[in-house]
Amino acid sequence: MSIELNAELREDMGKGASRRLRRVNKIPAIVYGAGKDPQNLTLEQKDVQYQMHNEAFYTQVLALNVAGKKVDVLLRDLQHHPYKIDIMHMDFLRVDAKKVVHVHVPLHFIGDEEAPGVKTEGGAISHVVSEVEVECLPKDIPEFIEVDLSGMHMGDIIHLSDLNIPAGVELLALRQGEDHDSAVANVHQRKAVEVDEEAPEAPEAPEVASEDEDDKDKD
Repeated sequence: MSIELNAELREDMGKGASRRLRRVNKIPAIVYGAGKDPQNLTLEQKDVQYQMHNEAFYTQVLALNVAGKKVDVLLRDLQHHPYKIDIMHMDFLRVDAKKVVHVHVPLHFIGDEEAPGVKTEGGAISHVVSEVEVECLPKDIPEFIEVDLSGMHMGDIIHLSDLNIPAGVELLALRQGEDHDSAVANVHQRKAVEVDEEAPEAPEAPEVASEDEDDKDKD
């Protein structure tokens, strides 16, 4: 089920118009691509905030309802307020069902605790990257790519070429050659906390005579 967002066409342009929209909890936006003219839009802040917790919102094709018509789009840019949760501006790219798109897809790591390198060999797992860039038709965009770490031993490395990529999806990095087959995760030795046994001991605090002993000395 696709995510839908309602949008309105807007004619007022410029920074002043955008500020006025934000004051009434609306987001200025733009949609472009697919050989058509760009359109300036307005979205409701609350509608966007509601969808932001959905991981698919950032990678999947969205249905943008504009002036009564549905437009298939991908979220291309989202500008946050410097210190509030508000969204300041959004960019959408129209998609053609017959043309490939480039998107960043998140990696979901599973099996960390079951990996022998961690469970019995005292190692630790590092997730080197959290997402990959792929090329595919809009209908083939995966919501995420799962990376199973449960069989990893100490010193093992999972590379991009080891990932289980769905049919119709291509990793852009691998198109550039073997030199770009970068690491995705590895099992390495845990860093031990080094203790310097030869470090000098802290000097003992000087003894302070009690008031009774001072009185005896005076006597």
